[in-house]
Amino acid sequence: MIAVGIWAAQMGGCSLWAVPLTFVAVMALGGTLGMAGVQVPFGEQGIVISVLTLGVLIAASAHLALAPSVILVGLFAIFHGQAHGAEMPVGASGLEYGIGFIFATALLHVCGIGIGIGVQRLASAPWVRFAGVAIALCGAYLWLS
Repeated sequence: MIAVGIWAAQMGGCSLWAVPLTFVAVMALGGTLGMAGVQVPFGEQGIVISVLTLGVLIAASAHLALAPSVILVGLFAIFHGQAHGAEMPVGASGLEYGIGFIFATALLHVCGIGIGIGVQRLASAPWVRFAGVAIALCGAYLWLS
């Protein structure tokens, strides 16, 4: 979630709000699917690939056009949302649970945006790219474990 915010900050412009907002909106849809018991094929792999891919995009300082950026994070958000929805505790209110994970995700995006903008202003772009390498390594670890 933080990586989405960092990448959005790195790209700037409309991406700063459109990429995280797309992720949150599509994740809510995925969460609804998960709560309804709908399985998304390759869910765990999709989550791992999202971490790895976002890390690589940040490390490469990739500035994609807005449409491919929101499509990519939207795809990743389906996997994350479905996992959150499927893991809802028995007896929990779907609405309250959904609001909780949506709010937490939005907050993590804001943290990522703050990190991305702050590091670019206070340090230098290579530090943001280093964060991308660290995120990609976490994705690689998840892939191998």
